[in-house]
Amino acid sequence: MAVGGGISAGNGKQYEGRVTPFVIVACLVAATGGLIFGYDIGISGGVTSMDEFLQKFFPAVYEKQKNATGHESQYCKFENHMLTLFTSSLYLAALVASFFASATTRKFGRKISMTIGGMVFLVGAVLNGAAINVAMLIIGRILLGVGIGYANQSVPVYLSEMAPPKLRGALNIGFQMATTIGIFAANLVNYGTAQMKANGWRVSLALAALPALIMTIGALFLPDTPNSLIERGKKDQAKEMLQKIRGTPNVHDEFSDLVDASAVSQQVRHPWRTILEPKYRPQLVITCLIPLFQQLTGINVIMFYAPVLFKTLGFADDASLMSAVVTGLVNVFATAVSIVVVDRFGRRVLFLEGGIQMLACQIGVGVLIASVFGVSGNGAFSKGLGNLALALICIYVAAFAWSWGPLGWLVPSEIHPMEIRSAGQSINVSVNMFFTFVIGQLFLSMLCHMKFGLFFFFGGWVLLMTMFVYFFVPETKNMPIEEMNRVWKAHWFWGKYIPDDAVGLSHKSSDHDA
Repeated sequence: MAVGGGISAGNGKQYEGRVTPFVIVACLVAATGGLIFGYDIGISGGVTSMDEFLQKFFPAVYEKQKNATGHESQYCKFENHMLTLFTSSLYLAALVASFFASATTRKFGRKISMTIGGMVFLVGAVLNGAAINVAMLIIGRILLGVGIGYANQSVPVYLSEMAPPKLRGALNIGFQMATTIGIFAANLVNYGTAQMKANGWRVSLALAALPALIMTIGALFLPDTPNSLIERGKKDQAKEMLQKIRGTPNVHDEFSDLVDASAVSQQVRHPWRTILEPKYRPQLVITCLIPLFQQLTGINVIMFYAPVLFKTLGFADDASLMSAVVTGLVNVFATAVSIVVVDRFGRRVLFLEGGIQMLACQIGVGVLIASVFGVSGNGAFSKGLGNLALALICIYVAAFAWSWGPLGWLVPSEIHPMEIRSAGQSINVSVNMFFTFVIGQLFLSMLCHMKFGLFFFFGGWVLLMTMFVYFFVPETKNMPIEEMNRVWKAHWFWGKYIPDDAVGLSHKSSDHDA
């Protein structure tokens, strides 16, 4: 039985159809691809704060931490480039893999990319759990990165193509919701394995195989999207699938638009060259800047290194891991808020409110750390100030989780026409992964040298990105992705890049040269 009424397309067309349980289940299964991404983000920070792990693989860091005198700066306790390479190497691998994933997604379909991603991630998890030296750790991390590169390239595109316009935001954010659940699960696992007398870190790393299995098996049973089937010349199957996911045989208008979009897509032999054309300038700029800004919110300072950060701020071992669990739980609930409101209030409202809230919290945390540790880095939080710092960080995490977290993946995945969609999503993933790598690799050194000023550094970027959204990011809620040029054409700045005949699919096929 289907639920809902007609599929509203906002200011664009209104296609006939319903929101069917079939499409919701398919999107929920696909969104589990976020589990592998989230689990890895959450697990690495906890493992790198475990004494047994540090003793075995990074003894210099362990000795520095245990033998520190009272006069040594708290800011520099964990500074070690090999230690940060353990965390950040994954994201460099994901960057490279996303380009191969683009070709796979375009030629063989979205579900094949998801399956490949899950299988490679599974091998990496096994290798990490069995690691006996740093080389095995890094190779395992690289394989995990390849898996994440494939999953992050294909899952958001799959969700955007399967979801009806009025629920595209909520269903796409299912990917981010799965990511936050993965982070929270990893924090719980780390808290539990830290109590083990031996090999707790191995259990933490090896359990990454579980979300990989869920994603891989789930992907095998997923249907392909109508867009992908049309793109590969399977129009009859595509129409049947569209009728199934919309719950009605009357899908002529939507199917016709998808076929027209595919005709344009087939003319484009070089999508990487095509995306550089002026008429795709809005999509290209947004796709480059949104993932860049997402990383410059400073969220990975919290999510990668939460236990390390809390230990740096004077929390005990168990307290630091439990604090990471608390922030992970906040992350899950706040992402659920985004699912509920994103298609009602729109993307811009969440972007702007989240930016203001994050900025206020970053200033607060920076001032608090400065008052306790100063420039020297000597000091310790009292229980009251420690709880205040944790509260500010939780409010910051909540703001990110209902704004830049999910929207950083949603908006770039929903703005590209079919002919450049795979290339555009690869750019989104690669920019995101590159700056995740950079910040992951440099954070502990930045904390050591910039001290409390690091929070003001990220706060400045949050101010800049909030202004960028206000002036340059239009509202895209409820707009069919094949009709998105209407949004750009109506924008005060981007409208000049969009040719008049590019608005609407009925004449797209005549406005593009191969």
